[in-house]
Amino acid sequence: MECRVTESFARQTFMATLGASLVSVVPGEVVIELGHREVLVQQNGFLHAGVTTAVMDSACGYAALTMMSPDADVLSVEFKVNLLAPAVGSSFRAVGRVVKSGRTLTVCQGEMVALDSGKTVALMTATMMAVRK
Repeated sequence: MECRVTESFARQTFMATLGASLVSVVPGEVVIELGHREVLVQQNGFLHAGVTTAVMDSACGYAALTMMSPDADVLSVEFKVNLLAPAVGSSFRAVGRVVKSGRTLTVCQGEMVALDSGKTVALMTATMMAVRK
């Protein structure tokens, strides 16, 4: 399971472009970290909401994948994001957790935390779909 997630994450060139790193993989939970880089900020110097969303989406998707059968891959089908505070800091941690795992659909929650302050900057509720190979 961990190997499958690690290999899939390594193929995700967008996460590499952002500088995101896979930190932890356990059944039902995945942690991804991201360092602050000037190329990832919006006009006020905060981490861009699109970056925050993309990293939480990946954390949720991979958390869902940990609960899926070996013949399945994962695809996001819906998510909602609440931006709670400006994303300020030198590094960030996105945690994706499975709330309810089903044969086809899995519901997850994501949280993005600024590690310097410990402040939660965004929350996500996501639905992931198992795509059979």
